[in-house]
Amino acid sequence: MKALVIGATGATGKDLVDQLSHDPEFEQIDIFVRRRSDFHNDKITAHVVDFDRPEEWKHLVKGDVAFACLGTTLKTAGSKDNQWKIDYDYQYNFAKAAKENQVEDFVLVSAYGASPDSKIFYSRMKGELEEAIKNLKFEKTTFFKPGMLERKNSDRNGEVFGLKALKFVNKLGLFKSQQPLPTSVLAKAMINASKIKSKSFSEVSLHSIFSFAEKCK
Repeated sequence: MKALVIGATGATGKDLVDQLSHDPEFEQIDIFVRRRSDFHNDKITAHVVDFDRPEEWKHLVKGDVAFACLGTTLKTAGSKDNQWKIDYDYQYNFAKAAKENQVEDFVLVSAYGASPDSKIFYSRMKGELEEAIKNLKFEKTTFFKPGMLERKNSDRNGEVFGLKALKFVNKLGLFKSQQPLPTSVLAKAMINASKIKSKSFSEVSLHSIFSFAEKCK
């Protein structure tokens, strides 16, 4: 199979591309990045693109399954408009190009609580992206809706503190449904989803992702 990935340089994306590169069922991995990447594997082709100009790269989005795990924080983006552009516009343009090029399978990392009706900006943005991608009507679509992600070597101070606090209360038997999700587990679940032969729409919520990652192909 040939995989297409947007968000390959983020925490989830790095784990995803690494696992794909070691998976014998994937013969080619095309990643779409803003700057030169440090991936070193013969399977990987890195396309350095300007995400603001999809007309220049949309013809390259051709393969068997497209994975979208691009995202940023409001602090990093600098404004809600810029976060929307990265999290919504760039991923939607990638999905639209995939659909136009007859990619049949689309896997999206969304978020717990995503809803187009949410009063919370981030949740509404993710929910509207889900609706837009649903309307593209891929043969198969899978949305993963994790809660707090556990990233390797995270430099987000608030996230690190939140993870420690959540793990502590989890040990006390509290908020088990909100346990942190390692990005490596999420990546494995995404790959497993791509190997399920079906024509369907699926949402995989937080409590199901751990078991989904263990599913036999």
